[in-house]
Amino acid sequence: MPYLKLLGVPHFYTMTSGPGSADTLVFIHGWLLSHHYWAPVCEILSDRYPCLSYDLRGFGLSNQGLESRHGAETTSHPSPYSLEAYADDLGALLSVLNIGSAWLVGHSLGGSIALWGAQKFPERVKGVICVNAGGGIYLPAEFNRFRQAGAQLVRWRSPWLTRLPMLDWGFARMMVAQPLSRQWGAQRLQDFVVAHPEAALNSLLASTTEDEVHGLPRIVAGLQQPVYFVAGAQDQVMEARYVQHLASFHRLFQTPFGNVTVLPNCGHMAMVEQPKPLATCIQNAVQNGLVEQACC
Repeated sequence: MPYLKLLGVPHFYTMTSGPGSADTLVFIHGWLLSHHYWAPVCEILSDRYPCLSYDLRGFGLSNQGLESRHGAETTSHPSPYSLEAYADDLGALLSVLNIGSAWLVGHSLGGSIALWGAQKFPERVKGVICVNAGGGIYLPAEFNRFRQAGAQLVRWRSPWLTRLPMLDWGFARMMVAQPLSRQWGAQRLQDFVVAHPEAALNSLLASTTEDEVHGLPRIVAGLQQPVYFVAGAQDQVMEARYVQHLASFHRLFQTPFGNVTVLPNCGHMAMVEQPKPLATCIQNAVQNGLVEQACC
């Protein structure tokens, strides 16, 4: 299996070849997930673009070697699991693979990491597509409940959960508009269980502070690259109105076609619920970005 050591931590990645002249699409998964969920979209787009997906530090197959992230390399960050720290991993990945022109496609937490990556590495990142990702509004009571529920969820995990009958059936129905196949339910259960406990808890806590939530609109407003957003009409985790709110801080929001697409019959897992429409959104965003760059 292909691994790269990024800032001292082994990271699993997978990459498809594509036209040499095309920008690379870099796919970033969300909390308690892994690179696997991007496979349907990559399969559709890989004949047009090189597609790179990887597991964030502490998740999927990148859940080992975290102790080295607590040394001098992370002293500039308040948490080694902050959005900025994950963006630094992303920057190291682009550098090691010599990717000089990339579009970042981030799901949920991965969308926030993509926005940070675009801010920190504008010379490499040509645009961002946030999937089921938005926010920018901090509601103290709701965020406290969300953080407490997430912390309890992390503590509740155990390897024996994968042996419980029908639990994969339950995971196939979580956060989606229509049930996924039990294969995806089993994958979600597996990723839920194998995530490193420290990364699982602290990435949640670090990304939901008031400073981080209020910082995202400032990042979006300051980005010179095109930024597009894809929401699920039935997403109850990141409702479309919150996606619209964060998108409104970017200059493209005021253009005739805007920068937000809402997918019907879609919950919080657009890449496996609606892979074909999502792939079309990604391709349209990249093409629109190329037109915009040519006009500037």
